[in-house]
Amino acid sequence: MKILILGCGTSTGVPLIGCTCRVCSSTNLKNKRLRPSILVSENNFDILIDTSPDLRTQALKLNVKNIDAVLYTHTHADHIFGIDDLRMFNYLKKNDNKFIPVYASETSINFIKDKFDYIFKEKSESSKPYLVPNVIKDALEIKPGIKITPVPVFHGKNLIYGYRINDFAYITDVSSVPEQSLGLLKGLKVLMIDALRYNPHPTHLSIDEAVSVAAKINPAKTYFTHMGHNVDYDEIAEMCLCKAGSLIPSYDGLSFEI
Repeated sequence: MKILILGCGTSTGVPLIGCTCRVCSSTNLKNKRLRPSILVSENNFDILIDTSPDLRTQALKLNVKNIDAVLYTHTHADHIFGIDDLRMFNYLKKNDNKFIPVYASETSINFIKDKFDYIFKEKSESSKPYLVPNVIKDALEIKPGIKITPVPVFHGKNLIYGYRINDFAYITDVSSVPEQSLGLLKGLKVLMIDALRYNPHPTHLSIDEAVSVAAKINPAKTYFTHMGHNVDYDEIAEMCLCKAGSLIPSYDGLSFEI
């Protein structure tokens, strides 16, 4: 399984518009973070998690030319507003079935169908993505050898989804993980988790909180994502080395295999 980080920034991205702090002004490319999204590839099947507003930029920058399925964690703007860019992936498909299945909680699917209703109308005057909405509640094998398990987590007061795909889990925009969900994450090889900033936040894990959650799950490796402009890449990389070699900060364009 290959993981490609399309974006590991916050809802604002990094740098922030108009900000001149040392991270936003940094020349280190690892401090340039687009909105959060990843591509998971296994058995010639490519799964996109979330369609950020930067999807077009991410696909062009990282040469992404195929998407076979989309998983949505929740419906905040930084996770869904790139949905219209999926139509180019429909056009690129060479087989007769150009439709892309999308999976999310029932709440998220209903929201997406309501807010982007032109996509799901049988007839539309607009050029549109060809998508098939699917409510996911329990683990399913999306393709032989690829098991996807939705992992309910709290994003402030909202219950949203993280996802476990075989021995990898992606949990962004999380402030706490229920005990039952921790059980769904046993035996992970790699965890990717929200680590917004050093100070506490009401709807996201701080870096120390992310370290604490990772310790409960105990994967072989943990990658931090959804990092804000308070986090300098070189500083957090050094901190992770001091704490444990199994903690790793992400950066846009990072890829690794499991």
